[in-house]
Amino acid sequence: MSHIDQYAGNPQLFPVLNRWNYLNHAGVSPLARPVADAIRKYVDCFEADAYLGEVSFGVVKSCRDALAKLINADPIEISLLKNTGEAISTIALGIDWKPGDRIVTAACEYPANIYPWMEAAKRFDLELIMVPQETRSDGARVVPTEKLLAAADHPKCRMVALSHVQYGSGQRMAVDEIGAWCRARGKFFCVDAIQSLGALPVDVQNIDFLAAGSQKWMLGPMGAAFLYVRKELCEQVRPLAIGAYSVVDPDNYTDINYTLQPDARKHECGTPTFPTIVGWAAAVEMLLTVGIDAIAERIRLLTDRLIAGLRRKDFQIAR
Repeated sequence: MSHIDQYAGNPQLFPVLNRWNYLNHAGVSPLARPVADAIRKYVDCFEADAYLGEVSFGVVKSCRDALAKLINADPIEISLLKNTGEAISTIALGIDWKPGDRIVTAACEYPANIYPWMEAAKRFDLELIMVPQETRSDGARVVPTEKLLAAADHPKCRMVALSHVQYGSGQRMAVDEIGAWCRARGKFFCVDAIQSLGALPVDVQNIDFLAAGSQKWMLGPMGAAFLYVRKELCEQVRPLAIGAYSVVDPDNYTDINYTLQPDARKHECGTPTFPTIVGWAAAVEMLLTVGIDAIAERIRLLTDRLIAGLRRKDFQIAR
């Protein structure tokens, strides 16, 4: 039996299936048994022994390492934050913008990937271009790649910010192509991957910044997110908040000339939501065990089966 066969549709591993045919992982995922067990273990340990028990702060490193593996990154490029909006805001408000700089995004983005750029545009006097979604003759709703790149092909464009998968239409954006185009022209590329990570392979080699929350296809509990910052760009992004975890020598606070962490950890200002991190680490390890390619293939197979059945019943598919 393959890993995917072992996990898929198993009510022992996904107890939600005892009560529901659950189809809303794109909203909030139910907890798999290994994830809930990890959180229960944390609660029991901290009830009995606080941080002196079996669950140690080492799980934060384990979660960071697993997330880095999931996107083909270095763990030092990962910071653990509260939610996707905070992660994107860290980029939008942390870059040294110049008045008149242009940001290009899609008009159909989820609010978490719009408001940070709107605030940056207001705060730093930037130009925010939102490329509209179009409906093709077959009913598909798309943001054309060529129109995004045309808007970005401007001397003052410094950032292209897109979701990997659009939450409303399901359009999978051509992030490899767009990222390579941006890299060749010295423009930043920021990706909101909350609608793809855990369901589709993601590789950040052509991506400068990436953000995603824990609670959708990554099968984690609510209350955490991560931010990827390409190591070569780390110094160009100021942290939104500073705390003990942001600096190299937190106990030496008599010297105002403190030193920030040299990598993405400078964006972690304090203790993370530990129960969520414990569960999230278990969830990502489960995904890596099954294999993202196998998960993506399973989703494609089920989606194709659903579409074929709906078309036989004369439904029109908008995608």
